[in-house]
Amino acid sequence: MTHRKRVWIISELYYPELTSTGYFLTGIAEGLASKYDVSVLCGQPTYWVRGVRAPVRETRNGVDVLRCRATTLDKDKLVFRIINLFTVSISISVAALFRIQRGDIVITVTNPPLVPYLIALVCRLKRARFVLLIHDVYPDVLTRLGILRPKSLLARMVDRASRWLYNNATCIIVLGRDMQELVCDKLNSHRDRVFIATNWGDIDAIVPRPASENKLLDKLDLKQHFVVQYCGNIGRTHGINNLANAVEALASDPEFHFLVIGWGAKKRWLMKQKQSRKMENLTILDPLPQMELCDGLNACNIAVITFSCGMAGISVPSRMYNVLASGKPLLAVCDDDSELAAVVREEEIGWVVPPDRADLIVAALYEAKSNPGLLRSMGERARKASETKYKSDYVLQIYESIIESLRYE
Repeated sequence: MTHRKRVWIISELYYPELTSTGYFLTGIAEGLASKYDVSVLCGQPTYWVRGVRAPVRETRNGVDVLRCRATTLDKDKLVFRIINLFTVSISISVAALFRIQRGDIVITVTNPPLVPYLIALVCRLKRARFVLLIHDVYPDVLTRLGILRPKSLLARMVDRASRWLYNNATCIIVLGRDMQELVCDKLNSHRDRVFIATNWGDIDAIVPRPASENKLLDKLDLKQHFVVQYCGNIGRTHGINNLANAVEALASDPEFHFLVIGWGAKKRWLMKQKQSRKMENLTILDPLPQMELCDGLNACNIAVITFSCGMAGISVPSRMYNVLASGKPLLAVCDDDSELAAVVREEEIGWVVPPDRADLIVAALYEAKSNPGLLRSMGERARKASETKYKSDYVLQIYESIIESLRYE
């Protein structure tokens, strides 16, 4: 009988937490469980379902899950968030120290930032294989947002720590080509050990649906408008000011309406802008329940994803893949060399506009509105891409090939 390899998934977020990290790490773990013995070390929910107490130990869909004890304070308050990250990092790492064995394969995500460093040390001590799944590139995300000065002592210390982490990983998984290039620049050698495994769309739950059947459009009385939708995290990296400026520029055109569905650090800012700039053509909603997500993603003529300038290689938007699954064309406000821009151009599914150019966003939206046939064909190509290149089965094959390449090392 062939010995089944033990694979560990290390993540603060896991089911029932269904933020993007929790959703994808759950999908990876459960997808690998048919072929490997998969165990998860994670925390209790602190995001969408904070307050829910999941079982400390359970076996779910073939995966052994241990939820480590830690604080679950309100993450929207910075001090509380830091406390949460510290306690969950220590708790997960201590659990890993007593459970990971020699030869195990350990896949660790980069959030919270302290966890991968501690797990790297555990893997070195236990002679396990350390696979780093990069969702956030530090300190680059902080310097490009202006939180840290690029040449500051702290930025240089974080950069040196990141380079140590990358160079001590058995292999690295990144989410896109731009991130792969950025990470490879930090490696001393073994650049062939940086693999791309994208996120994916839920092509079974998220499907194209006609506007005539859309309950959300009915509820909001928007069926007579050309609806531009932003759905997902409204964070600091997402350049939401680009969208706000376009909303203001089109405020006098009654045919356009903007629909924002989501949460995040910049949501309050956007709500204040709506009031102070009298943006009557903007509707802002809280995140929808999972069962209503398909209806929500279909409640538009075109979807928009925005980023601040300089985010290429820093962030690959997971929301893109569900937009593709819903069969919607996409307006990408992003750096020209980003993964988002590359996908939109390769699949011919929309427009790419640089950040800080509201005039070009408006021009693209007018072009989109005047070409319903083009929008329809773009949407069809988007759905086809989600069914072929960006589905979970395809991505899991990449993870399996990586694990197999490490199996006998």
